[in-house]
Amino acid sequence: MTIVTLVGNPRAGSRTLDVAVRAAEAVAARIGRTAPPEVVDLAGLAPHLFGPQPSAPLEVALELVLDADLLVVAGPTYKGSYTGLLKAFLDRLPHRALAGKFALPLLVMGDPKHSLAVEVHLRPLLVELGAWVPTPGLALLESRIPELDDVLADWVDQVAPQLTLPQEVTA
Repeated sequence: MTIVTLVGNPRAGSRTLDVAVRAAEAVAARIGRTAPPEVVDLAGLAPHLFGPQPSAPLEVALELVLDADLLVVAGPTYKGSYTGLLKAFLDRLPHRALAGKFALPLLVMGDPKHSLAVEVHLRPLLVELGAWVPTPGLALLESRIPELDDVLADWVDQVAPQLTLPQEVTA
């Protein structure tokens, strides 16, 4: 199973990137995957994403996402939702481009009042693109980052058992 971490934080080297990579590594370890997950950090791709011409770095990032079996899709919560950068990248994908793939939504937020954003905003976008989205997505408060290992262990215990293809797809 190929795992790709897609990070929609416009700031390079963000806490969101660190959290997303650690989440992908935790999932990978739980399902027995030893290769490190690939990372698509949109912070460095923003000029290419909004540029008028196609670019090689953007095409590579899109291919990584399209070739993944499992995506950890992460971003900070801005104004109660995911970033426009993440949306602009995902809008580049063709209709139902994530069909047959798993996607795990993850949002990092400063205020618990935004905790539903992962389920109300990011999950529907991933489902619209055709992904299977196990429950629950991870809504991580910044204040809980120091205890990230415990938070991830609990979350992975919930989602990892759901990372098997439905019988009708595998038959």
